[in-house]
Amino acid sequence: MKKSIIACAVQQPCNRGRETNLAYSISQIEAAAKQNAELVVLPELHLDHYFCQSEDTDCFDMAQTIPGPTCETLSQAAADNRVVIVSTIFEKRAPGLYHNTAVVFDKDGSIAGTFRKMHIPDDPGFYEKFYFTPGDLGFKPIATSIGKLGVLICWDQWYPEAARLMALAGADVLIYPTAIGWNPDDEQDEKQRQLDAWITVQRGHAVANGLPLIACNRIGYEAAPDQANGIQFWGNSFIAGPQGEYLSHADDQQDTLLTAILDPKRSEDVRRIWPFLRDRRIEAYGELVKRYID
Repeated sequence: MKKSIIACAVQQPCNRGRETNLAYSISQIEAAAKQNAELVVLPELHLDHYFCQSEDTDCFDMAQTIPGPTCETLSQAAADNRVVIVSTIFEKRAPGLYHNTAVVFDKDGSIAGTFRKMHIPDDPGFYEKFYFTPGDLGFKPIATSIGKLGVLICWDQWYPEAARLMALAGADVLIYPTAIGWNPDDEQDEKQRQLDAWITVQRGHAVANGLPLIACNRIGYEAAPDQANGIQFWGNSFIAGPQGEYLSHADDQQDTLLTAILDPKRSEDVRRIWPFLRDRRIEAYGELVKRYID
């Protein structure tokens, strides 16, 4: 990233149907461009309701190829508005082979690169292992006209290894499209602990790597297919600086466009005073590749 840029995160509900969801995303991209933004991040799987609340083979019909119809629409939006767009799409790679895939569109509308979600959860209400094959593209930043984007997806955000590898590969910013929320039956103090943990771990990645970070979540209640429980997506999207400081932060209700300036000089200055990459003891980290140390 050679210069400061304006970055935006679109916090939106995704329970209105594919056409309406995508139209709203496009409207927010246009709004961001009017604010001179050069980067717009959309929530995880923003096209559809969060279908992973149950295991249903019919949901595979929602997947599409990359490139495909949505790529064509977002490519045009990127070119029309001269912005870089980060989207995530339910990718049909081959019969029986599907991924949760981030697609980055450059300002000219070209696909700059993709990232397939690496860490796949399997929890009540989040049955993603049924749908998504783990990614096979590694932790490689995507080069764009505005810099190298370290794009990761949701569950990847809990893993310091993923953020570190993106940083070591030259990422200028860490980006996390997300779909995460509460079980409405949980007690309020438990909900707060979960939210605080989610925010804290990501701000920690910004600090540990001296990089700005964008976390973009959806909002709103989405019922489960059996109408039991469902998920209340908790929003709280934010953009943080390289010391984890908030540059912009939404609440759990706002249907909003977050905006912040990302300054590469700020990252350079922070890394000079907190030289974590310099002081890493790489010769002592070999056992990190083990599942567990007995």
